[in-house]
Amino acid sequence: MYLRIRLCFATLIVLSLQNLYADSISNIYLEEVIIKDSFSDTKKKSSVQTVDIIGQNYIQKRFSGNLVNSIEDLPGVNSMDIGSGFSKPMIRGMAFNRIAVIENNIKQEGQQWGADHGLEIDALNVENVTVRKGPAALLYGSDAMGGVIEITEKVMPVEDIFFGELYAVAKSVNESFGGSLMLGIKKNNWYSQLRYTEHRFGDYKIPTDTIVYLTQKIPVYNRRLKNTAGKENNISWLLKYRKSRLSWQLQISDVYQKTGFFPGAHGIPDISRVEDDGDTRNIGYPYSFVNHLKAIVNGKYSFDNLIFSADISYQNNLRREISMFHTHYPTQTAPEKDPDKELEFRLDTYQGVFKSILLTGDNIKHTIGVDAQIQNNSIAGYSFLLPEYRRFTLGGFMLGEYKLSSRLNIQGGIRYDLGKIDADSYEDSHLYEYLISQGYASADLERYKMRSYEIDRLYKAFSGAIGMAWNPSRQHSLKLNIGRSFRLPGVNELASNGVHHGTFRHEQGDPDLKPESGWQFDISYDYSGEYLSFGVSPFVSRYSNYIYLRPTGEWSVLPHAGQIYRYTGCRAMLAGGEVSASVRLPFNFSYSLAGDYVYTRNEDENLPLAFSPQPSLRQTVSFDTKRMNIYMQSHLIAGQRRIARNEDITKGASLWHAGFSYELPSAKFPAELILTVKNIFNVRYYNHLSFYRKMEIPEPGRSFNLMVKIPFKTKI
Repeated sequence: MYLRIRLCFATLIVLSLQNLYADSISNIYLEEVIIKDSFSDTKKKSSVQTVDIIGQNYIQKRFSGNLVNSIEDLPGVNSMDIGSGFSKPMIRGMAFNRIAVIENNIKQEGQQWGADHGLEIDALNVENVTVRKGPAALLYGSDAMGGVIEITEKVMPVEDIFFGELYAVAKSVNESFGGSLMLGIKKNNWYSQLRYTEHRFGDYKIPTDTIVYLTQKIPVYNRRLKNTAGKENNISWLLKYRKSRLSWQLQISDVYQKTGFFPGAHGIPDISRVEDDGDTRNIGYPYSFVNHLKAIVNGKYSFDNLIFSADISYQNNLRREISMFHTHYPTQTAPEKDPDKELEFRLDTYQGVFKSILLTGDNIKHTIGVDAQIQNNSIAGYSFLLPEYRRFTLGGFMLGEYKLSSRLNIQGGIRYDLGKIDADSYEDSHLYEYLISQGYASADLERYKMRSYEIDRLYKAFSGAIGMAWNPSRQHSLKLNIGRSFRLPGVNELASNGVHHGTFRHEQGDPDLKPESGWQFDISYDYSGEYLSFGVSPFVSRYSNYIYLRPTGEWSVLPHAGQIYRYTGCRAMLAGGEVSASVRLPFNFSYSLAGDYVYTRNEDENLPLAFSPQPSLRQTVSFDTKRMNIYMQSHLIAGQRRIARNEDITKGASLWHAGFSYELPSAKFPAELILTVKNIFNVRYYNHLSFYRKMEIPEPGRSFNLMVKIPFKTKI
């Protein structure tokens, strides 16, 4: 956006010289200055990484029920969907524990490892998002080797005001409705904000009446996927204080999500379980619920050229999977309390990040920091997948930023991490009795009854990065970045040993796994002209130990579990890139495109890696006025034929989306209406990354999404 301001500085200079030249001043002419770079543009150009920076307005105009779906228009960002309710992010082909989600300098900690676990963040409470593509372990530690989604609060208002906003949202594909109310106040040095959000949704519609799971045809009555209804309740409170050199804030949030699982995709196929029950909004068995409580304290104190900051947090992530009690073991009886609680994971996380920033003149900045985290995970339920464990990590890092000139910026740094994982053993007496009845030898009995052995591992790792951002002119920007990153193996990769009903397969960890490690290189070039802008950002990554879930061909001793999938390390390569362009056309029209491609390879087996995203290209034509925006988007998705073992080829698709937004003129309540239509022609297509892809369940059909936003404020 172009900002036009007058040269107030000229006035100050003239007034300061008034005593010397008072008699010679007769009039002052102030020339007009045009500032063409916004704060986000400046931040993006100064970063040596490939980044995208978006605000609340971007998310609102693409809101699809959760944060990840609302930002997947960005090239290089993909959504791993769990039905129509929840999603987890993927950046450049990496997901799960390889992507860090950071909110106010604190890493979001839940059950990221599961394909059926979403992101517990209120999308309507997100103000600004920075997507960092590529390795970011230098600042954010182990889980940021593939990229970072960084969520930050908006700047504290200058004037004393009482303000707020009211959202109403609806979505036709699952007949969802919801709303969000935010109230805030800024008075002197204090700022406080409270938000409550609630969503309710029913079984979602798909453009087919039959799916195939484990070679069996399963009907989809009324083209609705039974038991995919759910609800979400979120509340958050923010308190800030700022005076002179000191600033601090406290944020407390609680996110509650409950959603059903399609019963035809869990366990042995059974047509009777998918029969229409006449209620599209009830949540029956099986289902899961998640409650994520988070408290963050951020503090900062500034001297003339030295800044100290401390970020401390506590998180409690509780996940339960509820399924009517069932067992394959004659000796196992239903628990007296919570008999239908199949699995429970309760993860407590304590984290502290402490940094000092030294500014040497206008051109040099040094950052030194320490990041420590303690985790404790307890389990419950009549099934077993993961043992109880404790995890401790400690990292120290140094980062230097040198502005060699106004056009050239160099950044580099190193990091050293220690990680300790202690996991308990778990003995399965019910399996032991079952194997005796099946006639297994005594030597095998002792080995199989131990579902998990005790683990006590200590890991050490170095990481580092160096990069350059060169801006020879306002129109051109060139970046180079090379980094070495790492990731500690997750406890699921070390110690899991059971049927994960989210994917219905026997997943087994390997306690001898080494940390993931590798090198990443990326380069990006951007041109920004008055009428034309474009950018290209290729990358390549090579890993000496990339952990993946490998089908072993070994038959599981667990009843109805099939073959064992074991976590294994391999040499791997990922390469690809993103491209984007936009053109300003006459009569308030504009055209833009955004595309991405990722190539993956398991170099030990000469096969692609699992969950490789499909190449895609989005082309958008928009019409904009001061108050109105209309767009039409073509979304071309290529087929994915490069598949890992036991994956299915996914065909491509051509989709069309459209959107309309209008700001209603009003002095007191300037409401905004946003209407979007996804998959206009109700095309049947598949997402290769989807949790339901294995069951040949297509993506949701046509959906009309409506949002009404009413902001308000008054001075106090």
